[in-house]
Amino acid sequence: MFLTEFSYSIMCLWLSGCYPVIPQTQLFGTKSSKFVRPEANSIETGTVGSFAQASTAASQESALEWVKNDKRRMLHVVYRVGDMDKTIKFYTECLGMKLLRKRDIPEERYTNAFLGYGPEDSHFVVELTYNYGVDKYDIGAGFGHFGIAVEDVAKTVDLVKAKGGKVTREPGPVKGGNTVIAFVEDPDGYKFELLERGPTPEPLCQVMLRVGDLDRAIKYYEKAFGMELLRKRDNPEYKYTIAMMGYGPEDKNVVLELTYNYGVTEYDKGNAYAQIAIGTDDVYKTAESAKLYGGKIVRDPGPLPGINTKITACLDPDGWKTVRLLNIFLILQLYRDFYFLQLYSMRVNPW
Repeated sequence: MFLTEFSYSIMCLWLSGCYPVIPQTQLFGTKSSKFVRPEANSIETGTVGSFAQASTAASQESALEWVKNDKRRMLHVVYRVGDMDKTIKFYTECLGMKLLRKRDIPEERYTNAFLGYGPEDSHFVVELTYNYGVDKYDIGAGFGHFGIAVEDVAKTVDLVKAKGGKVTREPGPVKGGNTVIAFVEDPDGYKFELLERGPTPEPLCQVMLRVGDLDRAIKYYEKAFGMELLRKRDNPEYKYTIAMMGYGPEDKNVVLELTYNYGVTEYDKGNAYAQIAIGTDDVYKTAESAKLYGGKIVRDPGPLPGINTKITACLDPDGWKTVRLLNIFLILQLYRDFYFLQLYSMRVNPW
């Protein structure tokens, strides 16, 4: 049987508009009989009843305390590609990723594909978006690169070359250090830094973005998003400073690499890179925290039409977008997609 009794029950309820009010830690391998159907104006236990109420009651002190206790994890990074099949082929054959799931939305004229090095509920992954008929995007100057940890950089570079990929920096030690790195480009021109490391639970390990005020950016991600400043390094010879931020050590977690180039205060962001998605226990409080520390809310917190998934979206002080997704709904979405995938493979009509 491809689904446990519990997960099958969850799927039936999710597909019919119901969902379980239980902790995320109990979603796998545990039975529960406490299910409710949400009312139109209901909210999860412990959240503020409305964004307006949250705004009135919030203070920086209470926001900081909540951010510190929120269960957060970087989930995926979203960007646009011009040829989905070609990109998937490069990522799987050259970079060793796995195609986790793919979905086509013909009524909206786009396709998504999720790729990574492990399941979405425990690994950071990429979400590729192909918009029908659009074969090229402008990456801009603000986006930097993605980082992938590999055990043998030279071997990976040889594989990329053998598959016709583009290498923009040959393997060798980083300037001023011992870590062996290389840079390659995917078919759309997105840069990937290959970092030579031992085995790691999170091979897709970095997203690098350029910012115009590093101290301001660090404060925002610390205070509004609860990230930790893992390290900061200034390189006056090459006139730049970097800050590594995340929710755990670099060798075990994905990190956000913020780069400040001396004297550059803003960047053209193009239209290719989209956003990072981060899980949270409360999208309403997340939105309020972002506003308190200089973020701009571009999607008010609340459920998505038709599926009740609660999200909010905001821009950081440099204009980089982040989407916050309620943790429990990510798990249920994965169950739903897995359920349909299994039914499709068996040619079963779920209705």
